[in-house]
Amino acid sequence: MPARRLLPVTRSGIIAAVALLALAGCSSSGSGGEDPKSEPPAGDVPVVLDSRSLQFPLEAYVPDAAQRATFGEAQDVLTDRCMRRYGYRYAVRSHRGERGDNATRYGVSDAATAARYGYSNPEVADGSPKPAQKALGANEKLILHGEDKVDPSKAVPMSQEEAEKSDKGAITVAGKKVPAGGCLREGFLKLYAPTDDSVDIMVPQNFAFDANGRSREDSRVAKAIKAWSACMAEQGYRTENPVSPQSDLGFGDTSLTTPKAVAAAKQDVACKKETNLIGIWYAVEKAYQKRIIDQNAETLETVKNQLTERLRLAAELTS
Repeated sequence: MPARRLLPVTRSGIIAAVALLALAGCSSSGSGGEDPKSEPPAGDVPVVLDSRSLQFPLEAYVPDAAQRATFGEAQDVLTDRCMRRYGYRYAVRSHRGERGDNATRYGVSDAATAARYGYSNPEVADGSPKPAQKALGANEKLILHGEDKVDPSKAVPMSQEEAEKSDKGAITVAGKKVPAGGCLREGFLKLYAPTDDSVDIMVPQNFAFDANGRSREDSRVAKAIKAWSACMAEQGYRTENPVSPQSDLGFGDTSLTTPKAVAAAKQDVACKKETNLIGIWYAVEKAYQKRIIDQNAETLETVKNQLTERLRLAAELTS
């Protein structure tokens, strides 16, 4: 399959469109006529509880936390360069410390975390409040963000190459032409979609979303979830949602760290250990990811090559 061009900039549009690609099982090599609804062999199932250290095949095509931080800073540099053309500045922030690991992929899974935080997100509980952003003047805001309301019927460039060939979506501020979406979007395009053949950066992530969704419906995972749910019910906790059981158990945003929530979270982890839910789910999800990689080998090879080039550019911008 040829590389796909960048999809619409909105995250919801990207997810919907790329999900269709994954569901279609677009193939350039590999599995041939394999039924996409079949359940792939999971191989040996490990005994796993804490999900933080789990590694997945599709991670080879996705930047890790350190690389994401570099990309964030590189995009800030590009945005600042754009703002300078109009007499403004954009602060280059540190993006270090961002996690994004698999700690809560299958819900709470670490006994120590459950005992301390209950069902609260440790990153939120321990995180420092973000500094308030400075107020922007009307022109500065337009130059940075572009128009607040954009007619979806109006075409805008999907790559920096396209943006440099046309004025689609551009606006005029104080007599100067401003790119569609403002400097923030220009910074994004220059880093993530410099050419017309750039593959949407959400492709591998959405392949992973698709694999996770399919694994959730897999009979082996469904059986393990049923066993986990029965274990929870034995202790008076009624839920069939191992990832986000808070609502089922009666815990809202303000009660996620209460003694009752801590007790429930600790039991949640104990039941996952007893049923090896995470080990089973992990093995099955990996199998779905491997099949997607085989079905989309050409596209993912392009993704990997473009990731390498993007890392090179980001390193130059932030050095």
